[in-house]
Amino acid sequence: MAEVATESIQQVLAALEVFSGKPDKESLDKANAWLQNFQHAVTHDLHQLDASQRAGLRETLTTAIQKYANGPRAVLIQLCLALSGLALQMKEWDNPVLDLINALGQNPVTVPALLLFLTVLPEEVAGNTRIPMTTEEFRAQEAQLLTANGPEVLRLLTMYSQAEGITAIVQAQVFKCLRSWLQTGEVTPNMIAATPLFQVTFSGLVHEELFEPAIDVLCGLIHETQEIHDNMDVIQALIPRLVALRPMLAVALQADDAEKVRGYCRLFTEAGETYRLLILQHPETFFPIVEAIGECAAYHDLDIVPITFHFWFRLAQSIGKKPDVPKPFLDAYRNLMGVIIKHLHFPANPEGMTPQERDEFRGFRHIMGDTLKDCCYVLGTDGCLLTTYEMITQALAKGSAGQPVSWQDIEAPLFSMRSMGAEVNPDDDEILPKIMDLIPQLPAHPRVRYAAIMVISRYTEWTDRHPTYIPFQLTYISAGFDDPDQEVAAASGQAMKYMCKDCRQHLVPYIPQLHTFVQSMGSKLLQDDRLQVYEAIAYVITSMPMEDAGQTLRLFSLDLVTHIHGIVSKPAAEKEELTNVADALELLETMLAVVQSFGEELPAACKDTAAEVYAVLDALIAKYGNVYFISERVCRVLKQGMQFFGNSGAALAPSLLRRVGGAYQSTGFSSFLWLQGKVVAYYGTSTDPALQLALKETLEQSSAQTFAVLKVQAPSDIPDVIEDYLHLLIQMLTFCPDYVLLSPSFPPSFQAVLTALTLVHPDIIYPALDLLWMILGHESMTPSASQPAKYAQYATTIRQAVSANGFQFVGLLLTGMVTTFPEDSVHLVASLFRLLAGGWRPELATWLPPAVQQIPAASLPAEARAKFLTDMGNLDHVRSSVLALNRTARRAKERSRDLVA
Repeated sequence: MAEVATESIQQVLAALEVFSGKPDKESLDKANAWLQNFQHAVTHDLHQLDASQRAGLRETLTTAIQKYANGPRAVLIQLCLALSGLALQMKEWDNPVLDLINALGQNPVTVPALLLFLTVLPEEVAGNTRIPMTTEEFRAQEAQLLTANGPEVLRLLTMYSQAEGITAIVQAQVFKCLRSWLQTGEVTPNMIAATPLFQVTFSGLVHEELFEPAIDVLCGLIHETQEIHDNMDVIQALIPRLVALRPMLAVALQADDAEKVRGYCRLFTEAGETYRLLILQHPETFFPIVEAIGECAAYHDLDIVPITFHFWFRLAQSIGKKPDVPKPFLDAYRNLMGVIIKHLHFPANPEGMTPQERDEFRGFRHIMGDTLKDCCYVLGTDGCLLTTYEMITQALAKGSAGQPVSWQDIEAPLFSMRSMGAEVNPDDDEILPKIMDLIPQLPAHPRVRYAAIMVISRYTEWTDRHPTYIPFQLTYISAGFDDPDQEVAAASGQAMKYMCKDCRQHLVPYIPQLHTFVQSMGSKLLQDDRLQVYEAIAYVITSMPMEDAGQTLRLFSLDLVTHIHGIVSKPAAEKEELTNVADALELLETMLAVVQSFGEELPAACKDTAAEVYAVLDALIAKYGNVYFISERVCRVLKQGMQFFGNSGAALAPSLLRRVGGAYQSTGFSSFLWLQGKVVAYYGTSTDPALQLALKETLEQSSAQTFAVLKVQAPSDIPDVIEDYLHLLIQMLTFCPDYVLLSPSFPPSFQAVLTALTLVHPDIIYPALDLLWMILGHESMTPSASQPAKYAQYATTIRQAVSANGFQFVGLLLTGMVTTFPEDSVHLVASLFRLLAGGWRPELATWLPPAVQQIPAASLPAEARAKFLTDMGNLDHVRSSVLALNRTARRAKERSRDLVA
């Protein structure tokens, strides 16, 4: 704002002068940009102007608004915004609203500009939270600007609305201005109802140009009458007028005027939501509103229908608290259920839909499913399910009689059954048995089969209580895997998963059948479907006695491992074969993730399995670890294997560490680093000398490889490597600190951690800051007589590393915090500065000034830098100083974003 403080008036005039002639595009763009920057400066930096400059700026803006009252509109809006910001902050300006009314309200040419200013003013006062004012100052200005002027603005709007020869454009602006003051609460419904504007707004609905702004005002008016008792007079005046609009809604529906239907739908729905309790208490007066909303819900435009959904939900919740539901409300929800099921129908030719249209329609169907749950809440689930059951039986009967029946007439009720599943009693013995008995009679159309399988999937909790249906359901689900339609097969996979999860105890006898199924059908399924099946089987395994579970898990797992071994044993494998290996590894990982562990004591069947499986996986890494997707999958399986086998797998850990350490060195794949961190987490506390030696050697080897990679590749090119190296160091420092802090690799490791702070990756910044906090805050840095002797070596190592890199360290923390670090990392940064102030106080005082100067100028104003350095002069207030700097930087960042916008 320095330029504004010295040349503001001249620059405003210069920028505005561009619009007087016929400027070229470049000049126009520059002038627009300057006006936007100027309006932004008024918001943030007005305090830099003295009283005379502010007065001059006010006159300049007022004159400019008069001059550009007829546009360009974008310029006029910027001027009104700037004048609103000035009015809010210029305390010596006694009554901006009245002054602008006097300046602009008498001339018909400038009346539109006045109305625009009066529209913008309350929105800017209520919404601009960036103006530097205290809460007390803001409230005082708000009362002076808005509250005190509400009656005068209402009088003015009333006058304009009744003026002879008023144009539709000005009348629309009157409505928009009225809505703005209504929304901010400075004009109340009672105030409006006492003026001719009340009826004028309803009259505006018959004019095409005024319909939308009139609807906006009426919706706002209804919304502001939520305090029923305080606004009962207004409500009594509103309701007859609203009900009288139903014929106009009928005309819009008949004419298929979507915009009019949308407007009336918004209006009636707002009334329904606001007055829902009155609707229940006085249905003789208010129920026509429900009927109107029902008519809107039945409209074919699926962009309009959802406007009603929240009303139906809130009304259902209110009805649910009543002991008896009046018949009109039951009828309304019955009609609604029929309407929603009709909307659920796929188009007659779904192949004509684009992929985006298909996805949007499917997503919308699930939203409509929530409204079906509201119907269940009011009507009862049994009644709703019976209705959908009867829809299907009637369609089947018509088909049997030779009458045409579309698959949509069967699929839509099936979908609705699935949507209602959450409301169903799993002990039901009346309706659901009929539905399950109906499924085998359904036509074989893929959409119908898909919907039927999803119904089975949704009701697996019911099936758990009615296990006699399992044989039929398993057969029906399994047949879905043979369907050429991939979505049907996917539905079968999902249904199999949920059936095995919810009915696991009942499915134990079916394990041989499931094993035969995966052997015969497994290779024919898509991988996603196979994953669902194996996950399902794993759920069944978890319900078995331990010994049986161990044998079953071994059976299915060794099938997969044997397949992998067969390919690894070949002299060379094709890419397709390696893809099959990766798929088998994913299936194995999926099963282990569900089973997790059998506890400390493994079943007999699993005691030798770890060595058997590891031998195959070790050979796989040795031969194909340089194939990226193999490395990812095998590492994930090995991680699950460590969780499953626990301490019984510790004997394999040294070999595993050396294998993955060597693989990382030869490939540079971060997955091998990631797995090393998991080995440390599981076995780092082991006292086995061989394992400890392997941990130490592998860390040294992997550190050297990481340092080498960082010398030839930019950190931004290998974020995965850096992230996994950080996590490895965190685990090592937690469980094996000697191998980190007493290693000759510690100085370059510390440098690598600092390098991580340069990346714009929250998943990297957080562990880097955590690791630095662990290092600087290590208990060895606060010596005591009870500490081990090696702690002195730890402290020396840490002190030397920080001292050698302190300037860089402090610079990265400050620059990162004010630019790219995640916002909620500031407390970690503040904690690090406290540790630096505690352990490196003299050095920190020398590091700070040049580090602060390195912060990009656009990220932190000069005065903020100076204040921070002054505040940090007292290192006992480090945390508050850092947090204050962060707040200042965040405000600067918001300003920058606003300017770009």
